[in-house]
Amino acid sequence: MTLDETYSKLLVKTDAKLALIVLDGLGDIATREQGYLTPLEAARTPNLDALSKDSAQGRMIPVAPGITPGSGPGHLALFGYDPLEFEVGRGVIEALGLGLELKGGDVAVRGNFCSLDAGGKVSDRRAGRIPTEKCEELCAILSRGLTAVGDTQVIIQPGKEHRFVVIFRGPGLEGPLSDTDPGREGQPIAEAKPENPKSVKQKKAATVIAEFYKKALPLLAKQHPANAFLLRGIAHQPHIPTFEERYGLRPAALAVYPMYKGLSQLVGMTKVEGPQTIAEQFRKYLDLHDQHDFFFIHYKYTDKYGEDGNFGAKVKAIEDFDAALPILMQKKPDVIAITGDHSTPCAIKGHSWHPQPVLLHSAYSGWDKLDRFTETGANLGSLGIFEAKYLIRLMQANAKMFAKFGA
Repeated sequence: MTLDETYSKLLVKTDAKLALIVLDGLGDIATREQGYLTPLEAARTPNLDALSKDSAQGRMIPVAPGITPGSGPGHLALFGYDPLEFEVGRGVIEALGLGLELKGGDVAVRGNFCSLDAGGKVSDRRAGRIPTEKCEELCAILSRGLTAVGDTQVIIQPGKEHRFVVIFRGPGLEGPLSDTDPGREGQPIAEAKPENPKSVKQKKAATVIAEFYKKALPLLAKQHPANAFLLRGIAHQPHIPTFEERYGLRPAALAVYPMYKGLSQLVGMTKVEGPQTIAEQFRKYLDLHDQHDFFFIHYKYTDKYGEDGNFGAKVKAIEDFDAALPILMQKKPDVIAITGDHSTPCAIKGHSWHPQPVLLHSAYSGWDKLDRFTETGANLGSLGIFEAKYLIRLMQANAKMFAKFGA
């Protein structure tokens, strides 16, 4: 019997309400330049402090020690799906999040508008985070000028800020392919290559994308600052068992950005549209409280400012989250987990391998009696360091959803 089969056999239905609250990229590191403080430690968080005293804390490894995760693997782990077993391309996630329907054989891609210098090298991977309106304008230019590559239809959909999605729809295509994003400035756009060099379908997809670049880049050449684009997560949609099948919970997702809507939709969560701020997300939770058992609530800005290397703004984002937290507590979930999908240290300006802090609260979580929720406190907490894929199971245990194992 597998571990998942064991959990399923022990499952007991209850009326408990569970909330997984993800401050994207929450984890950080203390450096001399930051006064040896992390943003969590520097932030004023009276509401998190109050919750911390009655909670357990720890650190989580999103994939495996030393591995830096993308947002997809990081969230799949939080949802209880081993990211090494369930690999999902970022393009698929973004496409679903934007409400696009994927058909069998479609290859979906996440795009970033970027800036190229006169020498054809990437000078800004996000084109200064252009506003969404500019992204929509650029996508319209591409859509008008490029509807197909050979026998492959091209579907382009704008996202938020510099992000967009491309779907390649035609016979004989398959992912995954490598990214064209070089990962850092000062490098040329990379070539999309098949992950399986023997796959005829992946080779065709790589050829289609190379031709797409030849036709698309001239259409953007006179634009500023976004005169090019990078492609990531080039893949097709895999089969994944639903969240309700695995955990016996009716889940709802309250997220603003398309990628996180797509991740939740991929595992069968009800995607809730409308809320744009964390306060609005918490108010919508109050409205939906009786309709669902599990709530995934996503907050983006901790990751955004971590990637910018903006320590002060990441501190402010945490404080803004804390100020809104009392709204959620008006109908306090029976089990609350507050964490990140990974760490995004300001000093690194990107995702990292450092275990993210986690706070777990319930009537049965145990009280570590820590005054604050911080990386330092989490290092002392009773949860210790564990793999993120077990968080959902700990939440279920705290909801008394498992019978005793064995005699």
